[in-house]
Amino acid sequence: MNNRILNHPILGKLEKKKEVRFFFNNKEYKGYENESIAAALLANGVRTLRYHEETSAPRGIYCNIGHCFECRVIVNGKQGIRACLTPLKENMEIESHRALPTPVRDWGKSNE
Repeated sequence: MNNRILNHPILGKLEKKKEVRFFFNNKEYKGYENESIAAALLANGVRTLRYHEETSAPRGIYCNIGHCFECRVIVNGKQGIRACLTPLKENMEIESHRALPTPVRDWGKSNE
């Protein structure tokens, strides 16, 4: 967790919190319990959270306040979870969304 700000010039020192382990795309990381998944991933140097469903372009955190859906991940098998709003818990299994097997842009063209 070497990317974490431990002593903020305005907010002061980061309070000591319970450290937990979690998994992102089958790799083990450590974060702090109840911090957002997005914050834990960023602190561990993870910038790509998912891949665009159609183009496979890497996507990361955009607004970080729950307005957009760029930070969607799969948490313990449940899809569409926003990493910026979801508190981290011990042993969470988090996965990136991947491109869909059939391109979205082709869906429905046979009905035209």
